[in-house]
Amino acid sequence: MHLTARSLLPALPALLVIAAATACAPQDTSSEADASSSASSASSCDPGALATEAKGKLTVGTDKPAYAPWFQDDDPASGRGFESAVAYAVAKALGYEKNQVVWQTVPFNNSFAPGKKNFDFDINQISISDERKRAVDFSSGYYDVRQAVIALKDSPYAKATTAAGLKGAKLGAQVGTTSLDTVNQVIKPTRQPAVFQKNDFAKSALRNGQVDAIVVDLPTAFYITSAEVPDAKVVGQFADSAGAAEKFGLVLDKGSALTSCVSRAVDGLRADGTLAALEKQWLSDAVNAPVLK
Repeated sequence: MHLTARSLLPALPALLVIAAATACAPQDTSSEADASSSASSASSCDPGALATEAKGKLTVGTDKPAYAPWFQDDDPASGRGFESAVAYAVAKALGYEKNQVVWQTVPFNNSFAPGKKNFDFDINQISISDERKRAVDFSSGYYDVRQAVIALKDSPYAKATTAAGLKGAKLGAQVGTTSLDTVNQVIKPTRQPAVFQKNDFAKSALRNGQVDAIVVDLPTAFYITSAEVPDAKVVGQFADSAGAAEKFGLVLDKGSALTSCVSRAVDGLRADGTLAALEKQWLSDAVNAPVLK
């Protein structure tokens, strides 16, 4: 649903940081200060050193219902589903066991709205964008996103092979999402799109013929067509949503002291293959779909 993620290098032991500084720069006070700063940053991410919402706990936000394949059985705390598994992997990397993770219900649009947050980070298919970064912090991206179009199998738009072939359709998408951005900025339909508060309403509108097609992220599209609206099909996907690479990121309070630590954890999970393994486990159906030009 939801553009360029902020990448942060994984933490290095203090001795390696100092050695790198020695090899790459003259020895002066600024190099020593940089090494000291890096060591300090690393130590602030140590278990027990994080200034979390609740001492000794990690509070994670997401919306309700919590949809598959991102969560299973509307239960974020189960550890099942891609985002639930990612949340617990990040928690473990930060030094928190499963029983130290507390889940908080946070409506999608509230997660990246301005204002103090009641979570340490939020995970809810939220795409990183410059606009949202004005109100909140993001971690590095944990999932590379593509948007997809769903239509009923007997719809003339089910045969579309290009964005231009969808211009005359009555399209729908959830409010505040990059799915809606894709409708407006990539497809640019001639008819005003229908905007829904939740994807459940968009699915009902598609099922009832109130819209010709809806736009959602690709894994959600495969889940909807396989489990919820079997009379629908994935028409195709867009290679680059709204003209740029799109990534989901964890949302944090603006200026959060946890942002660098959470990004370091995500970067580590990407580097060691954990994110790829979880994607294969939980999102394996989100494979080849025609690319809409």
